[in-house]
Amino acid sequence: MKISIITPSLNQANFIEDAILSVKNQGYPDFEHIVVDGGSTDGTTKILKKYPHLKWISEKDGGQSNAINKGFRIATGEIIAWLNSDDCYDKSIFGPVAAYFEKNAGCFFLYGDITYVDENGKTLHSICGDQMTYTNIVKNPDLVRQPSCFWRKEVLQTIGFINENLHLVMDYDYFLRIGKRYEFCYLNRNVSYFRSYGGNKTSRLNRKQVHELRTVMGNVDRRGWLRFYRFILGRYAWGVKSWLRNRVLLKLLLVNHHVFAGI
Repeated sequence: MKISIITPSLNQANFIEDAILSVKNQGYPDFEHIVVDGGSTDGTTKILKKYPHLKWISEKDGGQSNAINKGFRIATGEIIAWLNSDDCYDKSIFGPVAAYFEKNAGCFFLYGDITYVDENGKTLHSICGDQMTYTNIVKNPDLVRQPSCFWRKEVLQTIGFINENLHLVMDYDYFLRIGKRYEFCYLNRNVSYFRSYGGNKTSRLNRKQVHELRTVMGNVDRRGWLRFYRFILGRYAWGVKSWLRNRVLLKLLLVNHHVFAGI
């Protein structure tokens, strides 16, 4: 089975070679790697030119979602996935992915475990187990394991493309759309490494991400808004508690300051 990997990129010269090599060195014979670059100016294209097996373009685009869709439109594989330019695959994972699809004709969407790493590739934590069900991700978007997901091309033909109005939670929206129609199958092994650091989009743009989540979760059904607020309160409860605690401490310090100032 031919596997198509789509990699959107913009000024990721520090990381994109790791992503490229993680695909190239899979030891799997039938694959294509499509890199859609948004006109990088940091040396990314020099790296792309080093690898003749790549299919790549570099031009201004409408953002990451638009880039992914460009790749989807030219993909020729039976199995589709996208890998962001600062993430990478685990070793020898394409073989087990293809074998699962071949042995399970009724499986249209497959996901596995994911390991979070820092900017230097040091392991932070892993998320394992068959938790990424439609019922679960409706309530908790953090269970989505985007780089560890693969699906048949029929899914793309049925569900359509990424919503280009979304720039931070487009994967969540897309997998919700898939989950309404197809069961999520689980491969019990680590599939990918997700790089979590201060410079990546997810870390930098929390406020915009929350706004997009509110829209996507609110559109699921009539209870979507309630699930959104429960999720946000749960995710940021520690921050709210810390903020309240700091305000109390600040008031105590101010009171003590005035008391001692009057002595």
